[in-house]
Amino acid sequence: MSADDQQFLDVLSSIPNQVRRYSGDVADAIDRHVDKVADQVRETLASQTWLPDAIRPRGKPPPPPSILPCPASLYPKAQDWVERHKVLTGLMALTAGYVVYRGYVVGRSARKTRRARRARNGARLEVVVLAASPNLPLTRSLALDLERRGFIVFIVCHTADDEALVQTISRPDIRPLGIDITDPPSAGVSIERFAQFLQTPHAAVPGAKTNYLTLNSVVLIPSLSYQTSPIATIPPSSFADLFNTHLLKPILTIQAFLPLLSSRLSPTSGSSSSSSSKPSPKVLVFTPSVISSINPPFHAPEATVCSALSAFTDVLTGELRPLNIPVTHFQLGTFDFAGFTPAALRSSSAVQPGLLPAPDSAETLAWPEAARHAYGRNFVNTSTSAISAGRVRGLRGSPLRDLYHSVFDVMDGSMTSSVVRVGLGADLYGFVGKFVPRSVLGWMMGIRRVDELSAWQPSHLPSSRPGSDKGDMPGPDYVAVHPEHVADANVWKEQ
Repeated sequence: MSADDQQFLDVLSSIPNQVRRYSGDVADAIDRHVDKVADQVRETLASQTWLPDAIRPRGKPPPPPSILPCPASLYPKAQDWVERHKVLTGLMALTAGYVVYRGYVVGRSARKTRRARRARNGARLEVVVLAASPNLPLTRSLALDLERRGFIVFIVCHTADDEALVQTISRPDIRPLGIDITDPPSAGVSIERFAQFLQTPHAAVPGAKTNYLTLNSVVLIPSLSYQTSPIATIPPSSFADLFNTHLLKPILTIQAFLPLLSSRLSPTSGSSSSSSSKPSPKVLVFTPSVISSINPPFHAPEATVCSALSAFTDVLTGELRPLNIPVTHFQLGTFDFAGFTPAALRSSSAVQPGLLPAPDSAETLAWPEAARHAYGRNFVNTSTSAISAGRVRGLRGSPLRDLYHSVFDVMDGSMTSSVVRVGLGADLYGFVGKFVPRSVLGWMMGIRRVDELSAWQPSHLPSSRPGSDKGDMPGPDYVAVHPEHVADANVWKEQ
C-alpha cells in the first residue's frame, strides 16, 4: 500500500469522530434553546389567571437569599494582626515579660522581712560602720534606717563638731567613732580601741546575758556635693581642696579599716563560738553615677573624683577578694531627700544626694569677660539641661526605701553583685554614656559652637616668685600650691 492510500484511509477514519462531535454540539445547542423556550412558556402560563390552579404550571423558584458576611470576631482579628506584625509582636512580648518579671521581683522584695540578727534575749549583735560625714542627708537617713532594723551604727567622725552632730540624732545605738585620719598613729589607736570594743562581751541591759558583737559592714559614703564650673575658672587651690576632701579622705578612711577587715577578730576571753564561723565583713562604696557615666562639660570635679573612686574600688575589690571580703560598688542615681534636706537647699522635690541647686546665668557674672565669652552660653545651657544635672523634669527621685532594701540585701548576703545601680537615672545614664556618641550627647545638653572669642589680654604675671633666688623653687616631680598666691586665683584673673 502506497503512502497516498494510507493518507486517504486516515481521512476516512477521522470522519465519524468529527460527525459525532458536530452532532453533539448541535444537540447541546438545541437542548439549551428548548430549555429556554420551555422556561419562557412556563413563566407565561404561570402568570395567566384564567388557567385553573390544577393545570397552571409553577413558576421558577426565587433564588436563595444572599448570605451577608458576618463580622470577624476579636480573636481572628488579633491573629491576623499578629501575622502581619511579627517583629512588633515579639518586642511587645519581650517588654511585657520584662515588666511582669520586674513586678514579681519588686513585689517579692517588698514582702521580704529585713531585720538584723539578734541574740535570744533580743540584744543587738551586728555592727555597721558608716565612713561618711554626718552632714550628709544620706548618712543620717541610712543610719536611722539601719538602727531601726536592729544594727548598732557607728559614724566615723574626724572632728569634735562631727561627734556633736551624731549626738544630736539622739539614738542610743547610733554612736560616733572618732578617727583622725590626718594622724596615722592616732588613727591606728582608734581602730585598736574599736577592735577591743568588738572583742569585749556586752549586755543589752544590766544583769542580762552578755554577747559578742560582730562587724557586719563598712559603708564608705564620700562627699556628694561638687562644684560645676569651667576648668579654666577653677582656682588650683579648689582642686587641691577637692582632692583632699572628696578623694584622699575616703581613701585614707578605708585604708585605716583594712587591718581590722583583713584580720579575724576573736574574743579576748573564753567563748564557746569559733571566730572562723563568723561571716566576713563587707565593704560598700557609694558614688554618684549620673554625672560620671556621661562626663558632661563643666563637671570636671565630680567626673574626676568619681572616676578615681570607681578605679580605687575596682582595685580594692581585687585585693580583698582572695581574703573572702566582698566589696560592692553602689552607683547612685537621684533620690527624694525632701525629708532630710533643709528647705533652703531644695530646688525641687527630686534632690540628688547632696546636690545643691543647679547654677544659673547669675553665676557667670562673677567670671572674667574672656571666660564669659568662651563658656558662658554653653555653661548656662548645660546647667539647665536635664541630662547634665541628672534631673528628670516632672518626676520625683526614687524613694529612699529602694536604697535601704538594696543595702540590707547586700549586708545579709542575698545580693552578691559587685556593682549595684539604684536610684532614678542610674541605669539610664549608664546606658546613655556607654552607647550614645559624645557629639549627640553634647548637642542634647545644648553645647553649641562659639564663633566669637575675646581678644587676648596679658595678665602681667611676674616672671619669678619671691625667694626663687634662694633655691626654694619646687622640684620637677610636683607642683606646689601656695595659698597666699592662689587663694582665689585662676588663669583668667589678672594678678
